Amino acid sequence: MDSEQDTGEAVAVTGQLISVILPVFNEEESIRILFDELFEVLDDLGCSFEVLAVDDGSADSSFAELNRCAELRPEFRVVRLLRNYGQTAALMAGIRYAKGDILIPMDADLQNDPKDIPRLIEKLDEGFDVVSGWRVDRKDSRFRRILLSRVANRIISRVSGVKLHDYGCTLKAYRRAVIKDVRLLGEMHRFIPIYAFWQGARVTELPVNHRPRSYGASKYGMGRVFKVMLDLFLVRFMHKYFGNPIYIFGGFGFVSILFAFLSMLVMLYLRIFEGIFFVLTPLPLLAVMLLLVGIISILMGVLAEILVRIYYATPGHDQYLVADMVNLNSDS
Repeated sequence: MDSEQDTGEAVAVTGQLISVILPVFNEEESIRILFDELFEVLDDLGCSFEVLAVDDGSADSSFAELNRCAELRPEFRVVRLLRNYGQTAALMAGIRYAKGDILIPMDADLQNDPKDIPRLIEKLDEGFDVVSGWRVDRKDSRFRRILLSRVANRIISRVSGVKLHDYGCTLKAYRRAVIKDVRLLGEMHRFIPIYAFWQGARVTELPVNHRPRSYGASKYGMGRVFKVMLDLFLVRFMHKYFGNPIYIFGGFGFVSILFAFLSMLVMLYLRIFEGIFFVLTPLPLLAVMLLLVGIISILMGVLAEILVRIYYATPGHDQYLVADMVNLNSDS
């Protein structure tokens, strides 16, 4: 069942270059298997393609495995980051160095099925700009990954207005034109369909196969859920208030004034009708202080995020450093 967000026209996929982007972190056992599966599928597409693997500072022999694969096929290209920056930074590097008109990111842990790639491309060819994978039958821990993920996906859909069942699925297909200017930090790679939709892209989702993990362990813990929720708040703020931050800061000012006015009324009531000095009751002061501290903390976080984005928007400032590249020109 597809959830379509229709906002405009799109062009056909046929004849364009396909770029498959693989963020890799400590996946030495999976790389060669994925390499064979990918090229078996891509060779049958009948169009030009490349595979761009981004080694996100792996501590095992992943980069050596990627090098061996690059020697076998010139279409297999590798970017090695200087250290581990996280999946969002790895995807941003992949988007930057990929040359394709159609970008298809996917996990390197074998849980995404390369056989779904042609189906994603066919869906794009129907006139969509973004096709998001939907892992209907997930092979993960029922509570930690599935239940929490469903709750998070519903919250994200509600807040963003983009109705998708599975924001966490890496396997997606994008037209380069709708995401070429996207700059992300934190865990925000999952919100790319939201950014694209807000820019007028047509977004849909497609059920995809999800396979059990064969090697290693999941790189994500419970703390990721809270990071995603904070990133969601920031995404919403950036979309709604970035051009007019006075609205939220002014709202905070009015709330502060309202609390001050109410405090004065309570002081007058206690003094006139109860004969009690307001300063002798610490609970109202404590409640107000906690509320203000919480709001100020959130606003300071928002300001910090805005400053970070200004810094990274400056030419020459990326959130990652490249250590090495294989089958790529350094100036590409």
